[in-house]
Amino acid sequence: AGDPAAACDPVCEGVWAFDLFSPEFVEDLLAEIDYFYSSKLPAARPNSMNNYGVIVNDVGLEPFIACLQRRVLTPLAAALFGDEGRGDPATGFDSTHAFVVKYREDEDPHLDVHTDDSDVTFNVCLGRVFEGCGLVFCGMIGAADHRCHKHTFQHTVGRCVVHLGSRRHGADNITSGERLNLVIWNHGLAWRESPGAAAHQRAYEQEGGPPDPRCVSYTHDRDYGTYKSYPEGREKFQGRGWCPPRGAEYDGFREDAPP
Repeated sequence: AGDPAAACDPVCEGVWAFDLFSPEFVEDLLAEIDYFYSSKLPAARPNSMNNYGVIVNDVGLEPFIACLQRRVLTPLAAALFGDEGRGDPATGFDSTHAFVVKYREDEDPHLDVHTDDSDVTFNVCLGRVFEGCGLVFCGMIGAADHRCHKHTFQHTVGRCVVHLGSRRHGADNITSGERLNLVIWNHGLAWRESPGAAAHQRAYEQEGGPPDPRCVSYTHDRDYGTYKSYPEGREKFQGRGWCPPRGAEYDGFREDAPP
């Protein structure tokens, strides 16, 4: 009963946060993850960008995620994102991709700026003790301000942040400790097959000005090297970017020279 969105606190435009898991539940969930790691069973990469973590289905938690989606995530997404102008990305979810990601200085120390293969993303911090690794939020894909910094969210254990998958975001460098997060990508076929979703992916406005360095991507952006040095081991991406698409560059755009 009541408005599910009332439990959420606004973080910035299009981003909300709320308390999802108790400390006791987080401890139990981490114990399941640790038990899986100790089993030495093979673990697939959670996604194409994170190298460390586990897919939740591999740990036997698929029924839990399905129940969480049905009882909490779907009504909350509908309340927050039910009218997005081009359509409704929370029309109804048919599937999820849920995974735990892990950040450490000697493993994945950060996550490049990107958008998700998700209609609505829920991201809840599981700990452990860490410093740094803030979640950087930028604009919406294709918008004139899609590479403008909006907010850097600092994770706390048990608290969940929710946003559209089409919002550009990334994780700062972790400076100490280890951070684990449960990330749930929600997908709805009705939305994905709608004209609004197709237009949303195709439309790129001309950028209003140079990007904020916090919002540039070495994986995707044609001008990353103009604003930052490529991280060690990522130099291979120089000259391979696609964003912004040709014709959507800001005035004075300077593309990376090929390596």
